Amino acid sequence: MPAMRLLLIDHDPRYRALLRHHVTCRWPDAEIVTYNPVRRGRLAPEFLAQGFDAVLLDHDSPRGAAYGWLEELGARAGFAPILFFAPDDAEATRERAIEAGAFDSFSRGRIDNGRLTDALERAALAHLDALAVWRGTPEGQDALRFGNATLRGYRRVRELARGSVADLYLAESEAAGELVVLKVTHALRRADGIDQSFERFLQEYEIVRRLRHPNVVRIHDLGLMDDHAFIVMEYFAGGDLRRRMRAPLSLREALGYALEIARALEAVHAAGVRHRDLKPGNVMVRDDGSLALIDFGLAKHEALAFEITDTGMIFGTPHYMSPEQGHGQATDERSDLYSLGVVLYEMLVRSKPYDADNPMAIIYLHARSPVPRLPPPLARAQPIIDRLMAKERDARFASAGEAAAILEMALEELAAE
Repeated sequence: MPAMRLLLIDHDPRYRALLRHHVTCRWPDAEIVTYNPVRRGRLAPEFLAQGFDAVLLDHDSPRGAAYGWLEELGARAGFAPILFFAPDDAEATRERAIEAGAFDSFSRGRIDNGRLTDALERAALAHLDALAVWRGTPEGQDALRFGNATLRGYRRVRELARGSVADLYLAESEAAGELVVLKVTHALRRADGIDQSFERFLQEYEIVRRLRHPNVVRIHDLGLMDDHAFIVMEYFAGGDLRRRMRAPLSLREALGYALEIARALEAVHAAGVRHRDLKPGNVMVRDDGSLALIDFGLAKHEALAFEITDTGMIFGTPHYMSPEQGHGQATDERSDLYSLGVVLYEMLVRSKPYDADNPMAIIYLHARSPVPRLPPPLARAQPIIDRLMAKERDARFASAGEAAAILEMALEELAAE
């Protein structure tokens, strides 16, 4: 049979290594993806582990909540078979585990390798058969539909948003073995050919594909199907920075987030890209609390052969635009730094620096109003705000790397106090 692919739910690295040893004795090329429930919390409720042959769940891992996890996961229709590692090998314990939803149960302290590998083979075949039956049902066929496109290998969970160029869906990817976001275009061609919006869609993929940075969204795939293009990207269950900002952030937290964004911009700018739409809604929060920059649909890559926007046209979000961007003038990397200053100010004060009744009035304030003042308890961050939000580009930090260095220094000074 093909190489085994397993999801291992366990917080103990030593026990993970033991289980990995048992599996690879039989399947040396097995792929074992680990999930630490103590660090990452519960699996997303929409996740069915359909891209795995089986799931290994250690009784000791969720710290007393293992049977609850087993019952909850086992109750998910279509979830992969679960092999449960119980505290002992008593028949009553095994019966309890199977009643709770396990495919089979084993003593975590004394594993019979032959019985384990036999159970894994049976589980993999059972899962394969169950998936084949499900895919043939109307429900299974419908789950492959993303608008007018049929995408095999992805199970549609729900629609997230609709746009003028593409629609967003939450889906489970069998290949990635996790929940992903699918960005699916509308029909590629109009009567007069492929439109500019599709070129912008391809540009976004080309930009992010070249970037490999922990603070930039991960792209899994790009494809064409049924006259539609789609991008498969990382899903952020924690939502965006805007959601995180609903609760007050300390000075240390705000500066830390600003540092992560600056490092992302440093990588983006080094690749010859300007983001041009930096705002809290385009900064996502991962399960581990780290940030990732998304949405490069308005970004500009210096090396691209085609020009997406016309000179003098304004793209972006007025509350976060630099003065030059708001007035349709030439921009460079320092325009993104201005937007970073706006985001940092908002994280600290919990309000935008400039607001008005219409977009043009907001753009005017960015160009003409003084750089806003922080309240006295936050005054030590004022020099950073002043540099990031300077009206003239030459007065700002020269690069994202320079901004990151200053932010890192400010954090070190806070830690030393």
